[in-house]
Amino acid sequence: MTEHPAAGQPVSEQPVTVTASVPVGEPPAWAVLQRRLFSALDEVWRVFEEKYCDPDGGLRFDGTLQGRDGADDFYEPFFNWPMLYLLGGADDLLDACKRHWNGVTRQLTDAGFLVDEYERGYDWFHQGESLLMFYGICAADPSDEEFRRRALRFADLYLPASPAGNVDGPRRMIRAPHTGSDGPRRGVNEEWAAGYGAELATMRPYGLPLEDLPGIDTWDDLADPVNARRMGEEMDRRLGDGDVAVNLASTSLIANAWLYSHEARYRDWLVEYVRAWQERTAGCGGAVPDNVGPAGQVGELHGGRWYGGAYGWTWPHGLHSVGAVAVIAAMNAALVTGENGAWFDLARAPLDQVLAEATRGPIRDGDSSMAMTWRQRLGAEADGDLQLVPYRRGLHGWFDRQPLQLAFPAWIWWCSGEARDQRRLSRVEAECGYDWTTVHAFRDKEEAGHEAPWLSYLAGRNPDYPARALAMALGQVARRMALIRADDPAVDPDDIHRWQRLNPVVTEILVQLTTGAPAALYNGGLQQAGVRYWDADRARPGLPPDVAALVEDIDPVRIVVHLVNLSNTGERRVTVQAGAFAEDRIDQVVVEELEAGYPGRSRAYRADRFTTSTRRIDVADDHLLVILPPGTRLHLTLSVSRRQFTPSHPTFDRYQEKQK
Repeated sequence: MTEHPAAGQPVSEQPVTVTASVPVGEPPAWAVLQRRLFSALDEVWRVFEEKYCDPDGGLRFDGTLQGRDGADDFYEPFFNWPMLYLLGGADDLLDACKRHWNGVTRQLTDAGFLVDEYERGYDWFHQGESLLMFYGICAADPSDEEFRRRALRFADLYLPASPAGNVDGPRRMIRAPHTGSDGPRRGVNEEWAAGYGAELATMRPYGLPLEDLPGIDTWDDLADPVNARRMGEEMDRRLGDGDVAVNLASTSLIANAWLYSHEARYRDWLVEYVRAWQERTAGCGGAVPDNVGPAGQVGELHGGRWYGGAYGWTWPHGLHSVGAVAVIAAMNAALVTGENGAWFDLARAPLDQVLAEATRGPIRDGDSSMAMTWRQRLGAEADGDLQLVPYRRGLHGWFDRQPLQLAFPAWIWWCSGEARDQRRLSRVEAECGYDWTTVHAFRDKEEAGHEAPWLSYLAGRNPDYPARALAMALGQVARRMALIRADDPAVDPDDIHRWQRLNPVVTEILVQLTTGAPAALYNGGLQQAGVRYWDADRARPGLPPDVAALVEDIDPVRIVVHLVNLSNTGERRVTVQAGAFAEDRIDQVVVEELEAGYPGRSRAYRADRFTTSTRRIDVADDHLLVILPPGTRLHLTLSVSRRQFTPSHPTFDRYQEKQK
């Protein structure tokens, strides 16, 4: 990779500048709906803030937090607010995001969950959720020195040299499933350790955490207090020690720090840790293991089995957690090395393994731990003849059958650009049993799930997707606002999940359409992008007012972007950046230009047909400047080379100096 401009000299002294000339004419429906969605979102986050937040940014809460759970639930209501700002949300949204992060952090520190502003010790399934808001703030405002220092300090907790002791460097492992600022916190939570009984109704759908305890064969066997105590003690011993696959989500914390500093210590440990898991996968015949014992051996606490660890293949979520962190780790390793290499083999392994075990049928409650989620995502199609893959593996084989979570193969294809990953997506579409062009009306906790209709749009089979998806998103905002108006916090003051369910900010569709990428993986992924935008007049990230953007096509070497200025009076200037972290190079751009025929004669009742031509321009930089006069649009066909520059958290300063 070439040294990144933010870390060294500018790529070019002056940016390539293109000026739009083609008239908007009748504004595209998608452009009007996109700007309406931005306006709606900038209204509703203020309503949420006023109803649920204290002046210092913390959440209003008068109930009692139980056990160690809860830190992630306080950050999650705001997890995608920084992304809205980065895409073009209100100017004051960034300050609001920081105020809420600081307020919640003080709140959780007082409650005993955090030490030095970081989680005392919890699993990375939930830490990944907690950190999404933090990662978003870092990307939205890298010039904030306080957040920069935090990013490095938090990442240092997960380096071998850290006095926190979370990492065993020689064994290339993290020492426990629960880690944080207090170091490894061996064991499970105190309540479960004392007895994991049948009264834990919310955990029943996930079955037995450990399947090999004599006399405990079914969930109902946990109704016996003796069995409950035995289960709790064994969980504390075997699920609370050693490394687990879900710890791979910590690579995002490391990568986030490296994007600031480019210090080798961050990159080197991230690469070494991911390589260790690759080697363990190879040692298990291509199966990604979910547990490593204290001595560094796979299966050490589970009878030699590669499955059975905390948040692993057996309990509680299987592919939903292991598949996610395998993709996250591969993406982060590729990001810091600038090479795809074999990194994505780690992410491909679990997908190919479960696809080989696929069956067909409808979604059934007894067979799927996430049946309700899929029914809400697929509607009536959930009762059809679907491709169902096993999400979990236990002593009796594969089980817990659900449709494949499309975000995993979508991100692998998006990052690798390899034909085999495109073929996997095509096979899944052909065999899935539901229509990829349907835009189902839902908004779930992960702010994801609409990958199928978006992918079919990119493939040219779903041309109306942008307008339909934006209209759907507006409908979800309206529903959230109705729920907020009807919500009475006094009814259930201990429900710490209320806020994330009522968060009215929806960003999945905006991310897809404007950046050309899926939404970040919810359990700790960094948001990557085909393109990012900067308001060149206001010197901040995001699209300027009145400007709408649509990525119409994207592949490993080309991105087609449509920019529209809906203002009839104001010129807008947009800096278009290749890659979320300015890591890609725009080699050339083809632009459409007006030749003649518009606006025509004033005496005419209609404009003459106008003609356009195209022009190819050499760029050889990570960005270009687009000038959009009032009422104009511009198609940009960008020829790109991926991973040509060292990624960073870019600030607009590097562009501003060149655009003066």
